[in-house]
Amino acid sequence: MEKFNFIKTSIKDLYIIEPTLFGDSRGYFMESYNKKDFFDANLKMEFVQDNESKSKKGVLRGLHFQIKNPQGKLVRVTEGQVYDVAVDLRKNSETYGKWEGVLLSEENKKQFYIPEGFAHGFLVLSEVAKFSYKCTNFYDPTSEGGLLWNDKDIGIEWPLENIDEILLSDKDKQQKRLKDFDTTFIY
Repeated sequence: MEKFNFIKTSIKDLYIIEPTLFGDSRGYFMESYNKKDFFDANLKMEFVQDNESKSKKGVLRGLHFQIKNPQGKLVRVTEGQVYDVAVDLRKNSETYGKWEGVLLSEENKKQFYIPEGFAHGFLVLSEVAKFSYKCTNFYDPTSEGGLLWNDKDIGIEWPLENIDEILLSDKDKQQKRLKDFDTTFIY
């Protein structure tokens, strides 16, 4: 039995990954990452840093990226539920400026692989969510970039039905729109 189902999205190199659960009356076991299986699926990234955040309902983190030292990210939720989004910022991509979103939760165990050259963000839909991710490059505060979460030119369809208030950091309230973004990735 395969340990992972690698699902291609409408944007090249962006994957939804479903791990296989092995369960019985005691609970379950799953692998969240296996270098050989990922390499066999042509996902040949090397991770150098793991991060985790905990946020309450309505928190929207993003849309973030690093300009000089871009990070690929393998993201998942270990508690709660989020709507996770990636926006293609690769200069020569046929899908530049397009976005893809996926519901990630502790129940569905799905993961989202976002390669270098994408902006990334998520909205917490549950009362609390723990969000974990592996990165292909180290965090570099001098290389930070961001896009406005509700940029009409991108048109992300955030699931806001049960969200009373969007909670943003001061930095995320001041992000640029895509049309004002003058640097594009070289990927």
